[in-house]
Amino acid sequence: TAYINVIPEVEKLTQTLEDDECLGSRIVLKALEEPIKQIAINAGLEPALIIENVKKSPEGFGFNVKDEKYENMKEAGIVDPTKVSRSALQNDGFVKKISDYISKKVADKLSGMCKTDKESYEKYWDDINPFIKYGCLRDEKFAEKMNDYIIFKNIDNKYITLPEALEENKEKHENTIFYATDVVLQSQYINMFKEQGIDVLVMNTTIDEPFINHLESKNEGVKFLSIDSDITDAFKEEVKDDDEEFKKTSDELSDIFKKTLNKDTLNVKVEKLKDESISSVITLNEESKRMQQMMKVYGMTDMNPAMFESGITLTLNANNDLVKYVLNHKDDENTEMICKQLYDLALISHKQLSADEMTNFIKRSNDIMLLLTKES
Repeated sequence: TAYINVIPEVEKLTQTLEDDECLGSRIVLKALEEPIKQIAINAGLEPALIIENVKKSPEGFGFNVKDEKYENMKEAGIVDPTKVSRSALQNDGFVKKISDYISKKVADKLSGMCKTDKESYEKYWDDINPFIKYGCLRDEKFAEKMNDYIIFKNIDNKYITLPEALEENKEKHENTIFYATDVVLQSQYINMFKEQGIDVLVMNTTIDEPFINHLESKNEGVKFLSIDSDITDAFKEEVKDDDEEFKKTSDELSDIFKKTLNKDTLNVKVEKLKDESISSVITLNEESKRMQQMMKVYGMTDMNPAMFESGITLTLNANNDLVKYVLNHKDDENTEMICKQLYDLALISHKQLSADEMTNFIKRSNDIMLLLTKES
C-alpha cells in the first residue's frame, strides 16, 4: 500500500526526467505495483482492479485479501516490516534490471576516468572508495569490472593497485600485503616498516575489514596482515637456536615483566631488534584483530576484552638500553616503574588507553620526570 501511495509523486518526477533517467523511473513505477499485484494473484483475484481501487483510496488504505475489503491498513493491524517492504522492491525483476544497468554504467564511467584522467580519479578516490568497495561486495559483475581499477593509498600517500603493492614487497614478503588502520596510533609501527623499505597500505574505513576478506578469497595465496599483528624477520637480528645466553636473558626478562605487571598469562617475547631506540612493542595476532573488528561492526562492544589476551604479545628489544637496565637491575627501586612505563608506551601505540591506564601513565610520567630533576 505504501508503494502505491508514492506512485503519484514518482510520476511527477518521471515527467521531469529524460533518456536513461526517465526509463529508470518508469521501471521503478512498474516495480512499485508488483508487491500488491503478486498478493492479488496469489489470492486468485484480479490485480489490475485492486491496484486501481487502492490508487483511488485515501492514503494508508489498502486491500485486505483475507476479508476482501478495502480499509486502513494500520488500523486493521496489517503492517509490513520495513525490511520486508524494502526487500520486495529491491528483489523485483524490473528493479534488478535497472540496478544491473546502473552498476555497468558506473563501472564503465569509473574505469574510463582511471584510464584517461587518473589524477582526477585519485583525487576523488578517498571519498568514493567505500561505495565502490561496497558495490564489489554486493555485485560480482561490478567487482569483475572494477578489479583492475581498485586503488589503495600507501603510507607515502601514493595510490597503487593490488598487483603493484604485491610487487613492492615481493622480495621480502611474497604474496603478503601489510596494512595500517590508524596512521596516527600506529605511527611507531609505520616508522619501523619505512626504515626497512616495506610498503604499507592505509585501510581505515569500516568497509575495509570485509573487503580484505573479499580480496583474500579472490586472490589465491594473498594474505593481508596488519602492521601491529607481528614482528617480522625484517626487523630482527638473527639469533642462533643454540644461543643459551640469549635464552636465559629472554626467560629472565619474561619473568620480571610478568611479575611486575601482575600478568602471569601475558605472552612475552624477547628479540634483538635492529632499531635500538625501540624498547617494547605490543602485537595482536591477525585472527584476534579481525575478530575484534567484526565485533565492532556488529555492535558487540560489551564483550569482555580479556577474551583476546591470548593473542596479545609484548615484545622486548634486547638491544635497547632501558630493557638492558631492567635486566641488570632487577632489584632496583625504579625497575618496577620502568617496566610499567615500557608496557604502557607499547600499549599506547597499539590502542587507546582506558581512563585508569591513562591516569596511571600520566602520574608515572610525572614521577619519572621528578626523578630526573633530582638527579640533575
